[in-house]
Amino acid sequence: MAAHRKSAHRKPKQRPFTGPAARTAATLALAGAATATSATGAGAAPAEPAPTAAQVRAKVDRLYHDAEVATEKYNGAKEKEAAATKAVDTLADEAARRTDRLNTARHALGSMATAQYRTGALDSAVQLALSSDPDSYLERAAHLDRAGDRQASLLSNIRRQLSGIARVKARADQETEALAARRAELNKHRTAIRTKLADARTLLATLTAAERAAYERSADAAHGGSPATSADGSTTGPDRAVAGAHADRSAPRASVAAPDSRAARAVSFAHGAIGKPYVWGATGPGAFDCSGLTQAAWKAAGVSLPRTTYTQINAGQRVSRSELAPGDLVFFYSGISHVGLYIGGGQMIHAPRPGAPVRIAPISQMPFAGATRVA
Repeated sequence: MAAHRKSAHRKPKQRPFTGPAARTAATLALAGAATATSATGAGAAPAEPAPTAAQVRAKVDRLYHDAEVATEKYNGAKEKEAAATKAVDTLADEAARRTDRLNTARHALGSMATAQYRTGALDSAVQLALSSDPDSYLERAAHLDRAGDRQASLLSNIRRQLSGIARVKARADQETEALAARRAELNKHRTAIRTKLADARTLLATLTAAERAAYERSADAAHGGSPATSADGSTTGPDRAVAGAHADRSAPRASVAAPDSRAARAVSFAHGAIGKPYVWGATGPGAFDCSGLTQAAWKAAGVSLPRTTYTQINAGQRVSRSELAPGDLVFFYSGISHVGLYIGGGQMIHAPRPGAPVRIAPISQMPFAGATRVA
């Protein structure tokens, strides 16, 4: 009886959870632990503070500047790509001319061979020259010694033509490879420009309407900007007309006389471009980038300038800031990434940046890097 009572008070044996029950228990335990950790704040990464409006504006300015640096590299790559394309086309024309001359010589030789065949005396050297395998002919050119004087002359001419065509083809292959490299470089800079401009627009979109207006006012004071830009960086829609009108109103003619008639024509052209939009890679007449404007202005004066800022600075005689005269090219930033046309009185006409039309501005608004008087 006592044994029965002892057995009745014994606790039932607990069985461990298995199967779905075990998984449910583990999930609840982990959830509880996660909740406890969250409640205590342990291990939680602090959220990064949003950039201030001033930081956004500063980064947008850097992006615009970087885009202009990439634009000048793009302009240089485009020049090289154009030169490589011209070289390939020139070599293709030369190969065609040489092939025509070769065909003429082979036709003359063929006429001679026909005459020899009719008499049953077709020379073996002639057979080789008319072969469809010119390499075989070149390797066995010793057979020329067996031909008569006229045949030897024709055969030697054919050999020279074949060798010349082979050389032209080798050069054409090299230029084609160079062209492919130039085009790859061009695409790299084009992508960099578009990426930086897109990033700038994205950043500007994070500003409030009031902050954006304040930025545009400050940019307008410094560069002549307008609120809206298209994918290529040009001013769009009604904002283009507003920006152009604003630029025209702020563009009084300089009172300082140009040192000569050519400089005067360049300055006059630049005045005529005021209000036209900035578009990277553009050289006019409807839009310009900075070096495109100065190149077009001096072209109107009968002077051919290189395409990029870093080549234009070497296109004439260097002058100091105190010696500036209307028509001089003024350059900015340590990398020589921006250029304007000096018009006197500490002012220049330039294409400032995407979204800002061609306008007059003080040369003191950017880090001065040097000046050149066009020769």
